[in-house]
Amino acid sequence: MIFTESKLKGAFIVDLERREDQRGFFARTFCRREFEARGLRSEIAQANASVNNRKGTLRGLHLQVPPSREAKLIHCTRGRIYDVVVDLRKGSPSYKEWFGVELSENNYRQLYVPAGCGHGYLTLADDTAVQYLVTDFYAPELESGVRWNDPAFGIEWPMQPDLSLMKERDRTWPDYED
Repeated sequence: MIFTESKLKGAFIVDLERREDQRGFFARTFCRREFEARGLRSEIAQANASVNNRKGTLRGLHLQVPPSREAKLIHCTRGRIYDVVVDLRKGSPSYKEWFGVELSENNYRQLYVPAGCGHGYLTLADDTAVQYLVTDFYAPELESGVRWNDPAFGIEWPMQPDLSLMKERDRTWPDYED
């Protein structure tokens, strides 16, 4: 795997090292040793899947608050998404900054989202599927989020989401305050 740190401390694009031949290719999508060598959390508590029927579906921006230390490894297995991370870790050198990257079934990229960061994505194609590996068990009482268009972050989405497909909660998070 090839790890490229984004402008957000601890958030990485993870590209696959493909071993190709006439059959196609083989690649590791996760290796505990490689994650640990970079100081990244490597224990997997859950694997989740999300299927989105329509282009323009926006999910997020979500996070688990302390005492949860949920980090995520995101992979788009079908279709295309624009995946966004917002650094909500007070004291972080990249606090309140955001980073976005396209993940698709064709580029095989993954995104590592560190604990304490908000995460969400916008589907860029119909019939899109996303897989998450997460380091902590989901705890509904620790769920939080920030609004997709909160002016505190100024996220530049590649297209306007279809608000009719967005959960009420995600449309109405209050403005972010320090």
